[in-house]
Amino acid sequence: MVDGAIAGAVGSAALNIVSFLDMATRARPASNTPEEAAGRLADAAHVGLGPEDQAANRRSGLGAVLGYGVGIAAGALFGVLAARRRVPLPLAVGMLGGGVMATSDGSMTVLGVTDPRTWRRVDWLSDIVPHLAYGLAAAATWRRLRPPSRRGR
Repeated sequence: MVDGAIAGAVGSAALNIVSFLDMATRARPASNTPEEAAGRLADAAHVGLGPEDQAANRRSGLGAVLGYGVGIAAGALFGVLAARRRVPLPLAVGMLGGGVMATSDGSMTVLGVTDPRTWRRVDWLSDIVPHLAYGLAAAATWRRLRPPSRRGR
């Protein structure tokens, strides 16, 4: 599980790097969906985030922390599920990247932050490519941390 959490953290860093490179390349603004989700979760939990200027900063920070939390938790879960078997790299990339994408997009949809049915092709690409980077980095890290001689221990 710990190796999976480490792999998930590496995947989360890769996802962010690819997202930031996309922002720099296309001069697009940062997405506000993570902070909106954090705000809606705080509201649902009846947790005040302070005056609006402070609340905006807290939502921004919490949105990033939630993203890392999802990535690390997904890696840990993968670590538990894959601990005793060799998962082919393409399948691991799909499980990890697709799982994190479904979790984050699904939760933001349930919270009413976004509706993927309204996304354009460029929106989907801006979401899929970083999640594939997450999956590849997490799966590669998992394989590096769990060479064949360590699997099954």
